[in-house]
Amino acid sequence: MQQRRIGTVTVGAIGLGAMPLSTKDSRPPAEDAVAVVHAALDAGVTLIDTADAYARDEAEFGHNETLVADAVRSYGSGASDVLVATKGGHTRRGTDWELDGSPAYLRRACESSLRRLGVETIGLYQFHRPDPATPWEESMGALRQLADDGLVRMVGISNADIAQIDVARSIVGDALVSVQNQFSPGWRHSADELAHCAGHGLAFLPWSPFGGVTAAGSLGSTAPAFAEVADELGVSVYRVTLAWHLAQSDTVVPIPGASRITSVKDSVAAAELTLSPDHLARLNGS
Repeated sequence: MQQRRIGTVTVGAIGLGAMPLSTKDSRPPAEDAVAVVHAALDAGVTLIDTADAYARDEAEFGHNETLVADAVRSYGSGASDVLVATKGGHTRRGTDWELDGSPAYLRRACESSLRRLGVETIGLYQFHRPDPATPWEESMGALRQLADDGLVRMVGISNADIAQIDVARSIVGDALVSVQNQFSPGWRHSADELAHCAGHGLAFLPWSPFGGVTAAGSLGSTAPAFAEVADELGVSVYRVTLAWHLAQSDTVVPIPGASRITSVKDSVAAAELTLSPDHLARLNGS
């Protein structure tokens, strides 16, 4: 697979978002979920994105991290170069999602993630979302301390604007390597943040990369050009969408979620799909 950089680590250009393996009402049984992760690794995926809060509810907190850890461990030595990226800062109360970006909580959350993942150092630890009750600078200081103490190798932030990215850069320093924001054909509000990351050498991990893609494989009225290009190339609209993401910048590493092996294989194939200048002009709306 085409390769990209996250900090000092080289990863496959398409990652795996493991969230659907734990949060979907129709999530696969554990054995099938592990098979999905194994299929991704077989296809050359070397970045798996998870989070401690990815679970159906509070009682299952940590479900996705445990599943990913089991899948990577059972894959064997072939998973030695896999970067597992997890997140902290979201909490769960019942089925509700809440926030805690306080330094004390982030330390506890990181230590719990270390135990669930079965590692001494987390490869990429991401602050899940800004907490209005905690100054951003305090949360960033906590991430810097986790890196300084060797609990995490690299740091990322998620759902951040340009000002927050720059504050993170100033506090976390070289340990800050990535930003994970929502970005898709139907949600381009993070385009400025993507460009900012590209200018500063930070990896940009678009979450929910398919945006308005429906089960029928159409982006509908939000971006009909994607369906048109997919028809012309004879591939899925999902594959075109990921190829479009990769064309935005060589710092972009999409992390499409998947709960089926067929979805994984189709997503990975996007790394080898070349879009012409005409395709990209139409997809970019110009």
